[in-house]
Amino acid sequence: MGEMADPLDALRALMEAHSPPLHALVVPSEDAHQSEYVAARDKRREYVSGFTGSAGLALITRNEALLWTDGRYFLQATQQLSERWNLMRIGEDPLVETWIADNLDKDAAIGVDPWCISVDTAHRWKQAFLKKGQKIIQLEKNLVDEVWKDRPLPEASPISIHPLELTGRSVKEKLDDLRGKLAQEKAEAIIITALDEVAWLYNIRGSDIAYNPVVQAYVIVTRASAFCYVDKIKVTSEVEKYLCENGITIRNYEAVLSDSELLSSGQLLGIMKNGGLEEFKSLEKESNNATDYEEKGLETVYNNFKEETVTEKHNLIWIDPGSCCYALYSKLPSDRVLQQQSPLALSKALKNPVELDGLRKAHIRDGAAVVNYLAWLDRQMQEIYGAAGYFSEVKGSNKRKYSETTKLTEISVSDKLEAFRSEQEYFKGLSFPTISSVGPNAAIIHYEPDRETCAELHPDSIYLCDSGGQYMDGTTDITRTVHFGKPSAHERACYTAVLKGHIALDTAVFPNGTTGNALDILARVPLWRDGLDYRHGTGHGVGSYLNVHEGPHLISFKPQARNVTLEATMTVTDEPGYYEDGNFGIRLENVLIIKEADTKFNFGERGYLAFEHITWTPYQHKFIDVSMLSSSEVEWVNNYHLACRETLRPLLKGEDLEWLEKATEPLSC
Repeated sequence: MGEMADPLDALRALMEAHSPPLHALVVPSEDAHQSEYVAARDKRREYVSGFTGSAGLALITRNEALLWTDGRYFLQATQQLSERWNLMRIGEDPLVETWIADNLDKDAAIGVDPWCISVDTAHRWKQAFLKKGQKIIQLEKNLVDEVWKDRPLPEASPISIHPLELTGRSVKEKLDDLRGKLAQEKAEAIIITALDEVAWLYNIRGSDIAYNPVVQAYVIVTRASAFCYVDKIKVTSEVEKYLCENGITIRNYEAVLSDSELLSSGQLLGIMKNGGLEEFKSLEKESNNATDYEEKGLETVYNNFKEETVTEKHNLIWIDPGSCCYALYSKLPSDRVLQQQSPLALSKALKNPVELDGLRKAHIRDGAAVVNYLAWLDRQMQEIYGAAGYFSEVKGSNKRKYSETTKLTEISVSDKLEAFRSEQEYFKGLSFPTISSVGPNAAIIHYEPDRETCAELHPDSIYLCDSGGQYMDGTTDITRTVHFGKPSAHERACYTAVLKGHIALDTAVFPNGTTGNALDILARVPLWRDGLDYRHGTGHGVGSYLNVHEGPHLISFKPQARNVTLEATMTVTDEPGYYEDGNFGIRLENVLIIKEADTKFNFGERGYLAFEHITWTPYQHKFIDVSMLSSSEVEWVNNYHLACRETLRPLLKGEDLEWLEKATEPLSC
């Protein structure tokens, strides 16, 4: 970790030289779109700290370096941070703004790149800093970029059009719906900054961020116009024509800042109203490197602009304070800003019938790939290591049958899983880095093996695999935990407690208006009975060939899970777990679709909801302590396994089909 010392020292020198001198520098994980997963060039917090988790915030003062992260990453951060860093555990230690307010001097200057913090965060910090007169300094240049000499270059991959037969709704339908919501809120325009919302609204996809098929772009939509701010090197002639035909004006990515100012003063619309079509053509030619739009598309956009009027009653500019960066917000008059969750967050989460059909089909193909993998891995563990195998509880020989050159590692086996997925129709890549983890590594909740240092599989150790695929018709996310030797009584009890929680959530029936915060306890009660628990949420939304983590809903103990009610056609994961630091980890995960429940009664005329599971891969019989299951839980497992067999049988053959048949035999009480 010695190489991590240089960024700290170089940054402190820049902090001291800054005018005014900075007492602290905040380095968040997020990019200019407040993304959870970011492009390689935006991994600034990872660069300065060495911590590779997806969530965290670094604070560098003149004498200290601190990193905040959540319970998923406590163990990982402990292992990755050098002695120069202090780990701050979210939920246990003070929040970063509280720590700053309590530990830094009066009138301290805290530097931050305003593109990399949200409006919500900036407001919360400003409030916390008031009592001691501390102030946020919006940096003109990101100091990390100044010292990161080999910072990766921007991605320049072309945008693709996501076809209507897979999206289920046209751009026109989505824009009409969005404009209806603008009218309801008396808003003139909305600035959309979240990358998955941009991709969803315009039915486009990209590869600017690994595992997330999104395009780094901004969108401004008014009541009669639409803009896309993107690096034009990514816009092919086909995409240019497509966007133009949908009434979308393409602008340079960096122009979003100046155009936000023009929007707030009414001049963005005035470009069209006052300048006329010829001036608009000239402007677009200049900004588009002399690339002409089709005349028809220009006329459509121009006519929209001519019809657009702004009244004092409808002049609000809508931003989502959770995803809009402070840099853009700062260019808007505060009295005209509507700070409210983006309407696209919920629209995107409510899947249409075409998306639901695609998700179901994608998960069937994905289930076949995972069964191919587990059957292959079972044979390999027996052949190479003399393991007892997936089905046998008899202790294996545990003697390697081949030389050291023939071995299975966390990386080599996850590569094989990706190969099985790649054989499936519509496969476009993984939906996140595969968490392929053996023994103690499985206790690291978001463990990501390194090709050089990853562990070798062991016949007497638990193996946890959390993985997912991006398919053009859906995004998948599945976790299975297996043992190729003989699980201990304790391991079996823990696995079964996790399974019981997994079943409890899957079988829940609940009234409309229920939030994920209210359901989270269902998956924990079986663990709590034994004094066990887990530090992560129980479920997150899943995109439709978009981000594997999708809001605005979630099933979690965290307060934000109270903000959004669960609704029919949403997707959500069901993934309780249990982790013993230094020993093992267990997690079981399926993707669920929320559906209307057919209940005998309908108290309060509220309507009731239930879940449909769409993930298809067996649970390991020998890992289950059947004596811990109720008769209804045994019935659930048997019914699930029967459905797995019937659903996947057409996609499997030979040894893999035989493996599935055996893996889905009924549990015997």
